[in-house]
Amino acid sequence: MIDRSGFGDDPDVGLALDAVEAGIEAARPETVLETAVELDNHDLRIDGERYDLSAYDEVLVLGGGNAAGEIATHLSDLLGASLSGGVVVTDDPAPAGPIEVVDGTHPVPSDANVEGTRRLLARARESDADTLVLVAVTGGGSALLSAPVEEVPLPDLQALTGELLRSGAPIDRINAVRKHVSALKGGHLARELAPATTVGLVFSDVTSGDPSVVASGPLSPDPTTYEDARAVVSEYEIDAPASVVRHLRRGVAGEISETPGPDDPAFETVSVHVVADNFTALAAAREVCAAAGYDPVILSSSVRGEAREAAKTQVAIAEEIERSGNPVEPPAAVLSGGETTVTIRRGDPGTGGPNQEFAMSAALELGEGPVLCAVDTDGIDGPTDAAGAVVDGDTVENIQHARSLLAEHDVYDYLADRGALVQTGQTGTNVNDLRVLLVPE
Repeated sequence: MIDRSGFGDDPDVGLALDAVEAGIEAARPETVLETAVELDNHDLRIDGERYDLSAYDEVLVLGGGNAAGEIATHLSDLLGASLSGGVVVTDDPAPAGPIEVVDGTHPVPSDANVEGTRRLLARARESDADTLVLVAVTGGGSALLSAPVEEVPLPDLQALTGELLRSGAPIDRINAVRKHVSALKGGHLARELAPATTVGLVFSDVTSGDPSVVASGPLSPDPTTYEDARAVVSEYEIDAPASVVRHLRRGVAGEISETPGPDDPAFETVSVHVVADNFTALAAAREVCAAAGYDPVILSSSVRGEAREAAKTQVAIAEEIERSGNPVEPPAAVLSGGETTVTIRRGDPGTGGPNQEFAMSAALELGEGPVLCAVDTDGIDGPTDAAGAVVDGDTVENIQHARSLLAEHDVYDYLADRGALVQTGQTGTNVNDLRVLLVPE
């Protein structure tokens, strides 16, 4: 999965890459669904619940996100002739039998995303009480499942998306806005599917693991309001297009109905299962490190905040391990996950991503010995072709130059020149960031 041609033969670099690769593999749909979804004749078992396929006139697969293509392929192979069809929108398409797989874009929505999502909604509206619908809800779904409300044209949605991604706002706040300009998010898909029996298969890429945040919660009651969405736009100084401002203002004034809440009858026939999350990847990485003789410590699966600041905390823990043997003696592996952010000031010219900035910031602090690998498990770190980077104390030579690049959010070329970028290509999954910091004896 990882192109290792430029990394040499440093055993700790190799181990860090092994651990990250194991984490990504553990979170891939074919690995997760092998145990989470089972079929015995017509008896479909999902996370402990059972569904008699013979009791339904139709069995559909709908959904979207980075992992939706692999989920659709697995479900198509598993269900065979019992599957009627469906639609998924993904940026990593794969053949999936009778399921239409739409090739979309991420992280900024395109015409393909919108048209694919509208076809999905049309298929959802055809379902009835005799339909079983399996819905793939994965990281990246907020962009890929894009069907903006009529008042907001696609160019305005694209501009809003760019503003939100540059704002540094946490994902739950970003998605509060997305839900309120969408015909599908914030529980609207559940409403369109009712009264079908709907089962959500969620691959969580959010630190809370909250299904109402993953892919902006198409199957979940929405705890946020139009007022919340407008507050995000104000607080983070988001330059929202006029159509978005007008739509949110109308929602606050009560001229537009709120997103479905927990009392909405649409959710009576919906069950949602989080089948993989960041800890899925962390646990697999931990096993690899332990097998290599490193004492693993998982800091958290929900690290958030500015990437370059979060990196200093993880390095500080490595320094404590080297200095005092706390919380464990070296050799040790300090692991973390979650979703750090990068706040882009208007006019910043740089190229990079949160994991590249995490790695560069760590490299400025690392002494001799420790090695850090930081990646986004979907293989795409920010608007770049890298998943992240692997660094050590020798990665940075000119500290002042590296700091200036970090301040300008322009670390990609520097890390590329140092042979530090980690390239995986699209991985077929997305359970957020994964970081492995090795502290040798």
